[in-house]
Amino acid sequence: MKQKLVVIFLLIAVIAAAFIFDVGDYLTLDYLKQQRDIFQLWYAESPLLVLSAYFMIYFLSAVFSIPGAAVLTMGSGALFGLFVGTVLASFASSLGALLAFWIVRFLAREAVQNRFAKQLASVNAGVEQDGAFYLFGIRLVPVFPFFLINILMALTPIRSWTFYWVSQLGMLAGTAVYVNAGTRLGEIESLSGILDPQLIGAFVLLALFPLIARKVIQYLRKRKSAN
Repeated sequence: MKQKLVVIFLLIAVIAAAFIFDVGDYLTLDYLKQQRDIFQLWYAESPLLVLSAYFMIYFLSAVFSIPGAAVLTMGSGALFGLFVGTVLASFASSLGALLAFWIVRFLAREAVQNRFAKQLASVNAGVEQDGAFYLFGIRLVPVFPFFLINILMALTPIRSWTFYWVSQLGMLAGTAVYVNAGTRLGEIESLSGILDPQLIGAFVLLALFPLIARKVIQYLRKRKSAN
């Protein structure tokens, strides 16, 4: 109980600090454009330091669900280019999601599962069987809230390793889109134009494909065994 209270206190302290210091003001498209030349100068002088600092900032924003992930992802492209920016943003976001997942699981999973054991029985069974496919689908479509996925999956029986590697893979395409947009920062007027309906539709189809394929394989196996 004491350990949980300590974790809760730290969470509240970090979130409060983010509001007190107006962190959100620094995670905007306008600020990124204004400071791009300065950041690039720092990167040219101390590449390893800037890479490490940017990774840690992105990682912490993912852990504590601080708004601004899209801007940070674009910043990766603007500062480090497509390849390095994609690698940095991909690992920072997925590792941050994993730590957020662990925190929620530590604080709430046992209580939720005990309180709603009967209601969650079928959900748990479905997650154990197809959890990786469902997670891949919702990770691949960038419209689902990042922090909400972390919370909901932490309350299920999905394994940490499965959550991590599926999140890493599922978020990669969306991450690459935003990083690529960051390499063209001067042309971007708003975040809303980066993901158009056609691109989102392509992500949805791509997300549904592995789940549909799994269902088809299961159906064929059952039909074969019946014969």
